Amino acid sequence: MHPIYEVDVLLLLAVSLASKRRPAELVEIVAATDLLNDAVPSETRFADAIRRLSIAGLILEAEAGRFALTPEAEKIVTGLPKKGDTAERMAVVWDRLVAYSPAANEPAVVTPQQACAAILAHRASGQGVGKNMLMPKPKVEEDDKRRPPFRRGPGAPRRR
Repeated sequence: MHPIYEVDVLLLLAVSLASKRRPAELVEIVAATDLLNDAVPSETRFADAIRRLSIAGLILEAEAGRFALTPEAEKIVTGLPKKGDTAERMAVVWDRLVAYSPAANEPAVVTPQQACAAILAHRASGQGVGKNMLMPKPKVEEDDKRRPPFRRGPGAPRRR
């Protein structure tokens, strides 16, 4: 698969994250991309990356409007460093994509208009009342876990 662009690697990781249990919609893939990169690529770059990865046989349209990884792509994204950050994972996936030789497949067609609609829907969901389930939960600062001291009330007997 040559040439390999950064958005291809990012999209492969995002589809992997978004389609864990079932094939993912474009909005879910955009949300996973935003989670991984803190930014979403433009509509044309997003649509071109889906086309390139589907031609290479790494992404397929499993259902109407839902995308999943192929078994070859599953092999590429398995065994990534669990404690590594996104840049380290992207470097490992990039190296594996360089070694991958694609078979000619029919591309999944995503128009820039569909990608734009998915990106706008993702942005609107971030401004609404609902929660984005792909966003990490904020860490709660741990309070002092000691038990508060026992205080006797007036007229209460002393403990012995």
